Amino acid sequence: DRRQRKRQFRALWIARINAAARECGMTYSVFMHGLKKAAIEVDRKVLADIAVFDKPAFANFVEKAKASLA
Repeated sequence: DRRQRKRQFRALWIARINAAARECGMTYSVFMHGLKKAAIEVDRKVLADIAVFDKPAFANFVEKAKASLA
């Protein structure tokens, strides 16, 4: 169903971001809050893609999120 597909993909992106954020010692919600405070506007689809295929770049996002929360 095309309406459910949107929900399912969003849930998949969030799960992937959460897994990558936890590897870096952060939860999904804290990570997203840190990105918002750092004024980094990257959508969940792109973040999930970066989390899977470019770990160093994702770690950079995590560091910026941590810095904005400190």
